Order: sequence, then structure tokens, then C-alpha cells
Amino acid sequence: MTLDPVKQVSGTGVFIPGADIDTDRIIPARFMKCVTFDGLGEFAFYDVRFNSDTGEKTKHPLNDERFKDASILIAGVNFGCGSSREHAPQSLTKYGFKACIAESFAEIFYGNSTTLAMPCVMASAADIAALKAAVEAKPETEITIDVENLKVSTSGGLEISVNMPESARDALISGRWDPIQELIDNDAAINERASALHYV
Repeated sequence: MTLDPVKQVSGTGVFIPGADIDTDRIIPARFMKCVTFDGLGEFAFYDVRFNSDTGEKTKHPLNDERFKDASILIAGVNFGCGSSREHAPQSLTKYGFKACIAESFAEIFYGNSTTLAMPCVMASAADIAALKAAVEAKPETEITIDVENLKVSTSGGLEISVNMPESARDALISGRWDPIQELIDNDAAINERASALHYV
């Protein structure tokens, strides 16, 4: 069964400041004691969204009402670094993000995001700065990520080129982004191969 292809993603954006934002900042470890990933969205960026002493909201962009419906995350260098926890991209998708645009991504975070059908595309520092300026000047700016043609455009007329590994791009646009589904779809071939092996 082919999954839904992801050729284009549109939505409003929010810029998350800082370089080397690691997976512990995206989802603190204490919130990973769960059987499923359901409910993780409310804990995304928890320790920077809330004051640890008072519990009050900070001035983090995700607490800004202007960006409450943002579904495209914009970031800087090495987003998603640190531990390989799958919970990080899971918390972002559960929060409501459908895609990420950054200067660069940590490799394991990138792979985990792709298997959730959440495209992560890379842009230059200058283009990230231009996107940041666009959404902060006008939060309702619509951003469209064209995964197939590796372009990002905004309703304000900004157009930039982005890049991503061809393997991830192909998996998304062909609807083969979930490796578990790939195994299910090829169950007969797997069993046939297994039966031909003398040690199985």
C-alpha cells in the first residue's frame, strides 16, 4: 500500500532562535516516559517555553499569540542535534508542525522526521534570515515548501531554493517514507527469501 506522497507543504511559519538546538531542548527527557507518542506535543520546547521556578510562560516564540497556528518551523544551524531520541520529531508533529526549514539538521533527527512525513529542507543563512524577517513582520505570511522542485515561496513574493538528500526527497514524493510500511508491503517477498535461507 503506497502511503500519501508529500510533494508540497503549506502553512504559516515561526522562527525558533539559536544554533545547535538539541533534542533535549525540543523534548526534555522527563517527558519521554510514555507508552505511545500521543500527548507529546504539549511538552515541545517545554523548558524554554515555561519558567522553571514560577511555571509562567516565557517570551519564547511559541508562546507568542501571533504564531499560535504556525505549522512550519524555521531554525538555524544543526537543528535536532544531541541524542537520537525519536520523541523529538514526534513532539513537533504532535504540536502541529508539518515541516521544518533550517540551515542544517542533525542526521538522525533528519531521518526520524522523514519517516514521519515531515519534510526538512535546508536553506542558506541569508535565506533563513529573509524568511525570519518575513514571518515576524507579517505572521500570517503563507509559506509553501515545494518538495518536488526544492523551492520555498511565500505569499509575500519571496522565493528561495532549498536542498535535501535525494533519498529523503524520493521517499516523500513517492509515498515511501515509512520503512515499516515498506516491510508490510513486501511481506511475501520477505517470507520467500527467509524460507530459502538454511539458517532461518
